[in-house]
Amino acid sequence: QVQLEESGGGLVQAGGSLRLSCVASGRTFSRSVMGWFRQAPGKEREVVSTIRSSGSSTYYVDSVKGRFTISRDNTKNTVSLQMSSLKPEDTAVYLCAASNSENYYGPWVPDYWGQGTQVTVSS
Repeated sequence: QVQLEESGGGLVQAGGSLRLSCVASGRTFSRSVMGWFRQAPGKEREVVSTIRSSGSSTYYVDSVKGRFTISRDNTKNTVSLQMSSLKPEDTAVYLCAASNSENYYGPWVPDYWGQGTQVTVSS
């Protein structure tokens, strides 16, 4: 059974930093796309960042470019999201996700999801 488990969420003041981590179990994702989505109250779920298997190809939604950095460790089956210069509008539940494929074209549709971790940024 595949499981994705997030950690690292919490409450932080605007301008602060948090690091989210996600550990996958049940199969290896070393040759799969992994990434993070977020969902704020009353808003649609949006993809925040993705990273392909080699780690050399990444995507960031415009609103987090220059502030968030995604990384992965294929030996540990983990993906992380370093978030800096956090803003109140970053407040959301952040969900780790992974797919069976090495690439995607168009909107990313993962095959596996974590339960999510709450990130709250106070002003």
